[in-house]
Amino acid sequence: MFLVEDAVPEPAYSSGILLAIAAGAVALLLLLIIRFKIHAFVALVLVSFLTALATKIAPADVVTTMTDGFGSTLASVALLVGLGAMIGRLLEVTGGAQVLADTLIARFGEDRAPFALGVASLLFGFPIFFDAGLVVMLPIIFSVARRFGGSVLTYAFPAAGAFAVMHAFVPPHPGPVAAADLVGADIGLLLVVGLVVGLPTWYLSSYLYGLWAGSRYMVAVPDLLSGADGPTGGRPADESKDATLPSFGLVLTILLLPMLLIFIDTGLNTLATAGAIDGDATWVAALQIIGKTPIALLITTLVATVVLGWARRSKADVETILGDALGPVCAIILITGAGGMFGGVLRASGIGEALAGTLESTGLPVIVAAFVVATALRVAQGSATVALTTAAGLMAPTIEASSGLTSIDLTLIVIAIAGGATVLSHVNDSGFWLVGRFLGMDEKTTLKTWTVMETLIGTIGFVFAFLLSLVL
Repeated sequence: MFLVEDAVPEPAYSSGILLAIAAGAVALLLLLIIRFKIHAFVALVLVSFLTALATKIAPADVVTTMTDGFGSTLASVALLVGLGAMIGRLLEVTGGAQVLADTLIARFGEDRAPFALGVASLLFGFPIFFDAGLVVMLPIIFSVARRFGGSVLTYAFPAAGAFAVMHAFVPPHPGPVAAADLVGADIGLLLVVGLVVGLPTWYLSSYLYGLWAGSRYMVAVPDLLSGADGPTGGRPADESKDATLPSFGLVLTILLLPMLLIFIDTGLNTLATAGAIDGDATWVAALQIIGKTPIALLITTLVATVVLGWARRSKADVETILGDALGPVCAIILITGAGGMFGGVLRASGIGEALAGTLESTGLPVIVAAFVVATALRVAQGSATVALTTAAGLMAPTIEASSGLTSIDLTLIVIAIAGGATVLSHVNDSGFWLVGRFLGMDEKTTLKTWTVMETLIGTIGFVFAFLLSLVL
């Protein structure tokens, strides 16, 4: 969906001046976040307002332009992020993550414990955010590392990389959802393509690299969570509690249910487009409705509430658990919405069209330009979510003006933006410090290991997306 498309007035300035204003806006945004430590949400709202004034958007339209961009982005992001957080929280507090990891390690065997932890994190990473998922899995990772020996990186990086890949490439995470909304990509198709690109990206950049990093850098298991083997707060579950843990099959069903529902909608759309089925049939419409991402996640949340929550906790406790899940994601939702606001202002002001013309004159493919812009924003300010939403807002008019882009092309551009927003995690990224401190690494070692892995994730993901864009 594109914002402020109707009756856009002629820009007040030439393309050169508009691009200078855009550069100044981005520089001011970075200055506010990095130098003055202004919260990203406040900084994005302020810069959006100042950009609207600087580009001479009519005073009567300034607030409307800002709120339209904010509201349209939240319309798609807030539902998905909120419901996804609830599902993840229910799985966390009922021991689903512990069951998932233990079962996969038992089935894959000790020799493939890092692979099992990575697969568990890929599954668990569908509904839960990077930092929350990693914190829940760390006690399990440390327990496995103590049991089998060797560097903790061997076990931690396949899992941490799995959360990073899912967080960057796959809905319902806020970055890819917001980027898809801004450039007009289909969420269901993004889920499919995100997994197609994300899984081999994880194997190469996180699993294989994690094994290599573990053999090269001997990092002992830290004492930070010593004895923390339980699923929620780190106390080992006793035998009576084990009886209340969900089964592996139930956990897997909850994790795969929304994907299955969304795949049904995407498959039906494909068949209807190809003429294989009647897209107007009632049964097709009914299945497509339950396969829309918000409805699929709503159904999954209700199922998880009954079979995970009410089966083990009182209804009042479950209500509290679901309420607590929303608190930590509010900031992310608001930042994402503010990124959409900035994108709306850029489009309404004519800056987007000016950038589109400039990029077109360079001959740089749109997908490459999207990766480069997202990379620059990621390196400069650290936040992957801010980089994703800002880059998508900057690129949206260029994408809209480009002829011949298919739904697959739009989806691959979102993947390219996500790749650029992932690379080169360093000292201005909260994830850099989270991983470094939890794994007991100094800054130099974190740069040599975590930064390299994040760069591999983003670069390999982009390369896969670029290659697919050449053949599809």
